[in-house]
Order: sequence, then structure tokens, then C-alpha cells
Amino acid sequence: MPATPEVLISHDLPPAGSRVAGRMGDWDDLRAEIAQRLPDARVSVARNRAETRERIASATVLVAIRLSDDLLDAATNLRWIQSLYAGVGGFDVEGLRERGIVLTSGAGIHAEAVAETVVGYMLLFERGFLQGLSQQRDRTWKRYPTGELVDGTLGIVGLGEIGRRVAELGQAFGMSVIGTKRNTDVDIDAVDEVFGPEDLHTVANRSDYVVLACPLTAETRGLFGREEFVAMPSSSVLINVARGPIVDQSALVVALQEGSIRGAALDVTDPEPLSPESPLWTMPEVIVTPHVAGSTDQYWRRGAELFAENYAKFVDDRVDEMRNRVA
Repeated sequence: MPATPEVLISHDLPPAGSRVAGRMGDWDDLRAEIAQRLPDARVSVARNRAETRERIASATVLVAIRLSDDLLDAATNLRWIQSLYAGVGGFDVEGLRERGIVLTSGAGIHAEAVAETVVGYMLLFERGFLQGLSQQRDRTWKRYPTGELVDGTLGIVGLGEIGRRVAELGQAFGMSVIGTKRNTDVDIDAVDEVFGPEDLHTVANRSDYVVLACPLTAETRGLFGREEFVAMPSSSVLINVARGPIVDQSALVVALQEGSIRGAALDVTDPEPLSPESPLWTMPEVIVTPHVAGSTDQYWRRGAELFAENYAKFVDDRVDEMRNRVA
């Protein structure tokens, strides 16, 4: 490995103004953030697919959100890929392992933004802001009942980086926090009780707010359906900041229509964009946002911090210590 590896920022990172980027800037902002932390690093930016294909042959390190098979075949010198997404569905993980290419994910970059979004959703419901906004549009001055988050129960399905940060903020509001995780043998700060996936109904039944923060897998697709909504108290709210297909959307509509649950906050839907004909758009107890929970003007800064941390370990041949290693 050369003393100063050649780093390529792929063309497919989200440009300014896109759904993911929003106010976060573009490739040059990411390169500038990396340069502040690694002034001696050799970092170039590919502006389009042709430039990525041309430069990837000599690159040792790639910063990307996905990698097609043809570009992987052209990456003859590639040793490490840093994804800036928490999910790595855009990569052939097994293929990378076979080639001896390290893959690290961007898990944790979005955690603060998503967790603050979850708190915002909860306050919308608990403090009656949805009702207030509706009355403001109608120019109606009418007091309405409100509640508090303190002493409520927050149930989190998926206690990864995002789920744990949601738990911390929930605890700060005085909430009891429970959740599900595959490995229940570890203590998690800010979580009072950890259950296995098989106890999902227990978590749903005990929670005032159920937050979906798990990855979309074969096991979690359709995880939340009619039975799960029946298990939830009628006063509870579903918050989905994970992926749309984790929820049976038809069952959700029925649950809301029948009053099985109090409401829903959806940053993700199935499909995306949400169909204009969906009744979710006009339900007064529902808030829909266009997959922006992870958007933040701090995105590139946090991505650069993660990259710099892993870069230092990579050049020191300490790849086993790299953060969020997937392959």
C-alpha cells in the first residue's frame, strides 16, 4: 500500500438540492471537510460515472454510497470503501469479502438528525401542535388538551446507532425506554429494558410511542401489520424513520381509521413518493415528511470525521479496528 493512498469520491454521492443532501452541500464540501482533517491525503472527486470509471482503476480508497459490478471489476487497486449510508445494500458485500476489500458503513452519521426528528414528532402529538396548526389554517382560537412526554414509555424497534440516540433523548425528557435488539446480552445506556425480536408485541403493548429504527431485511419487511397495531394501545403513536416496507401500509390506514392507534408520523412510505391517492395525506392524525429525517447541514462534517477516523487506522494497517466495518 502506498504511503499516501489515492482516495476517490464517487460521482453518485447526493448533489446539493437532492432529497438526501438538502442543505448539506456537495462533493466539494465533503472534500473540503476531509482536507481539514487530513491535509496530506490525496483526494479527488469524480463528477460523473465516466470520471469514476476512469479514476477508480488507480484508487486505493473509495467514498461512495453504491458500487456497480462493472465499476468493481475496474477497481483493480481498491482496498477500502467508505460508505456514507448506514445501509450497504448498494454493495456486493460477499463479493468485496472475496476480493479482500474492506467495507465500512456510515452508521451513526444520521443518528442525531433522525433522533431530533423523532422528538419533534412526539412533541407534535403530545403538545397538540398538529391541532394548533390545523386551527391556525382555519383562523380558529380554541383551547385543546395537551400532555407531556415525561413518564411516558418510548418503545424503539432496533437499538442501533439511531435507536440508541433516540433512547438518550427520550430519557432526557423523563421517559421510560424499552426496545428490541437481536442481541439482548448487552446493556445499553438509556434503555431500561431490552427485548428480543420475538417480544415485539410486548414492546408495542407497553409503549406510548413506537419508533421503527431497524434496517429493512427479509425478516423486517412487513414487520408491522394488523396484529402489531392491535397490540398497541389506542392512545399510542407509530413513528417510522426506518424504511417504508417495514410497515404494512394498508393495515396502518385501517388501524388509523378504526382508532386502533392514536396517530402516525411517517418519514418513509411504501412506495416513495407516497401516492397522491393515499388517504394518509389527509388524515388529521398523520404527519408525512419526504424522507428527510436524516438530512442535516452537519452531514458532510460527520461523514468526514468518520472517514478520517477510519483512514488513520487504514494507513496504519489496523483495519480490524475500523469503525462500522461490514466486510
